[in-house]
Amino acid sequence: MKYCIIGSGGIGGATGAFLAAAGQPVTFIARGAHLQAMRENGLRVHSGIKGEFVVREIRAMTAEEYGDTPDVIFVCVKGYSLDDAVALLARCAGPDTIVIPMLNIFGTGSELQRRLPKAHVLDGCIYITSYINAPGEITQNGKLFRIVYGERDGSVPPVLEQIAAELEAAGIRTQVSREIRRDCFTKYGLISVMAAVGSYYDASMDEVSADPAKREMARELSAEIDALATAMGIPFAIDIVSSNLKMIDTSPKGTTASMQKDLKKGGKSEIDGLVFEPVRLGAKYHVPTPAFARAAAKFGFSLPQGN
Repeated sequence: MKYCIIGSGGIGGATGAFLAAAGQPVTFIARGAHLQAMRENGLRVHSGIKGEFVVREIRAMTAEEYGDTPDVIFVCVKGYSLDDAVALLARCAGPDTIVIPMLNIFGTGSELQRRLPKAHVLDGCIYITSYINAPGEITQNGKLFRIVYGERDGSVPPVLEQIAAELEAAGIRTQVSREIRRDCFTKYGLISVMAAVGSYYDASMDEVSADPAKREMARELSAEIDALATAMGIPFAIDIVSSNLKMIDTSPKGTTASMQKDLKKGGKSEIDGLVFEPVRLGAKYHVPTPAFARAAAKFGFSLPQGN
């Protein structure tokens, strides 16, 4: 199948590189120095799964230069860049194109479908530790690389299984979900906790794991997410508190949520969707969220009076 990666950073770059290395036709949408380096030297990947490799015969371009209609589009931008992705999707997604968003923000698939009613948009999420460490260079840490996606109505058309087979052949663990809202909220329940505790203490996950007070905050945040999932009608199929703590305890040294890295750079971040939104959801579904409220307050957010 023909793939397009919108947002070729840590997540999109790794996904596209694994697929391209397996022989799949992939177009990387990128910009700036990262795009220039890919065009000149290919995309170099330092992978905990595949080791060192370079995708040399690479098709990389700006959104404005892209004019194809691919079979599959992975949307791998940050939440604050979604408008740019919508403009490209409106132009290049055909009626048979499968759009798979892999953003950290819960509900992105439904939002894209609302804004692009003629497109075929799934929900999806990804488990990976990956980042750009230099222009044209991606580091994918550890052995965890798993993509989960599915139709919101629970159906599994054959094309989703075909995509899964190609991802698996490329070395990416893949799950086609019949409960994708729950499964995406499970991922959200991990990344929002990592973002909140990491940014509150300015700490990496190994530092959170090693400090009883920090780890207790992670436990409290996870319990609040658990209560939210139940109130929203998508109760978790796992013990999210134990699962989150295990993920934090076994994270590679220096691991942080990408939101935390963005905050340190002083630019845009996904803090609204990852740290503030659970507080709003708590008010909406009448679930107390004091740990998230404490993290949000550090960055100047509180609910309006009367909520």
